[in-house]
Amino acid sequence: MNGADLETVRKTSLFGQLPEEELFAILGNEPPHNHPKGRILFQQGDEADRFFVVLDGWVKLYRQVPTGEEAILHVFTRGDTFAEAALFNGHRYPATAEVVSDARLLSINCNYFEKYLRESPRVAMNMMASTAIHMKHLVHEIEQIKGRTSVQRLAFFLLEMCPDDAISAVVTLPYEKSLVAARLGIQPESLSRILNRLRGYGVNCIKNQIIISDINLLRALAAGEEP
Repeated sequence: MNGADLETVRKTSLFGQLPEEELFAILGNEPPHNHPKGRILFQQGDEADRFFVVLDGWVKLYRQVPTGEEAILHVFTRGDTFAEAALFNGHRYPATAEVVSDARLLSINCNYFEKYLRESPRVAMNMMASTAIHMKHLVHEIEQIKGRTSVQRLAFFLLEMCPDDAISAVVTLPYEKSLVAARLGIQPESLSRILNRLRGYGVNCIKNQIIISDINLLRALAAGEEP
């Protein structure tokens, strides 16, 4: 694991603030691994023997609903941890994880981590903080779907990828449009119509690149302040 990887791990809520000796003891000697797009890391109901830190790329977590469709729970990227909740779910994964763009992941042995969780108050507190952050993300996702229009949801999604102080930007969608639609609770065909509508607000889509000529205008649209 290189210096950049270690810095990413240190910034996670789960491993942040741990003394170096304790951190390296938990991480063990297993190196990060590269995973290609489309790889299934684990499936809902599988026995959970490890959880993950995303060092680069994107991973989606989803559950299969009775209709056969995927209910996207979250999409994780650099600096996120996922699947640690399996420690409290009978060591069974509650959802399926799939790599949606080439990813570099560090895996943590669940049994080994659980030993430190029982012995170290600091690790236990970090686990509680990580769980709270995941819950906050879920509440935010629900709020996005329930409290905002589909146009606002897409506008906010694009704004999250823009630099804070920019007045215009060119951003690249981090994964396929179908997954963007699923994450935002929008039908794929509706996503295309919304992107066409956003042209009137200075937003143009060329394949997976989004050109935003006026971020303030898009921000006003996201807030429901259409001119």
